[in-house]
Amino acid sequence: MENNIEITESAQNHIGKILISENSQYFRITVLGGGCAGFQYKFDFSENVNDDDLIFEYKKVKVLIDKTSIDLIKGSKIDYVNELIGSSFKISNPQASSSCGCGTSFSI
Repeated sequence: MENNIEITESAQNHIGKILISENSQYFRITVLGGGCAGFQYKFDFSENVNDDDLIFEYKKVKVLIDKTSIDLIKGSKIDYVNELIGSSFKISNPQASSSCGCGTSFSI
């Protein structure tokens, strides 16, 4: 499986708007231990590239993912959705054997 992460046009548009408002250069995706299903996604913004970061460039945004996290989310698709309960990033991770109801944590 490739280290490829798909970020939809909708997600890129939303990330781009936030990067401008936060005056940041990069959108960072990290996978942390914890959450109700074992692993948890964390999204934030950064000006700095760490030694263990991989940089993914898309049409509208640059995304940082550390080498440990990429192994847990490679092949994933990240979308930004507006639903009745609110708007959020939605991750479809082909490696996740289960995920929690809120969609922010998963297990492998």
